[in-house]
Amino acid sequence: MADKEKLRIDKYLWSIRLFKTRSQAATACDSGKVKWNGNTVKAAKNVVVGEEYEVKTEAKRWVIKVTGLLPNRVAYSEAVKYYIDITPAEELERIQFQAASFHTGKRPSKIGRPTKKQRRDLDDFFTE
Repeated sequence: MADKEKLRIDKYLWSIRLFKTRSQAATACDSGKVKWNGNTVKAAKNVVVGEEYEVKTEAKRWVIKVTGLLPNRVAYSEAVKYYIDITPAEELERIQFQAASFHTGKRPSKIGRPTKKQRRDLDDFFTE
């Protein structure tokens, strides 16, 4: 890519797949969830290779370093080549902890309600 090429931050965040849509990326910029050097950035800010951005998504708080400009959305395996994830270890641990405490509603195996076989065994036990 040539140095003269310009790429907006909202389009860049969409193309590296941090946001599902470009409008979500633009909204995140406008609502202060994207920061550069501690300051919030507008969606129209041009991305420069080597800059670091703090991006807060629903899933986690990212810290990324731009390694290349990607104007079009590509597969995830290609997109990860255009940034380096330098998210602090504390944030990754917080996400791990949240994932461990997240309850899906599905009961763990062999805990709680008895199976049909166990109920039959109990019925046989109480009727004897």
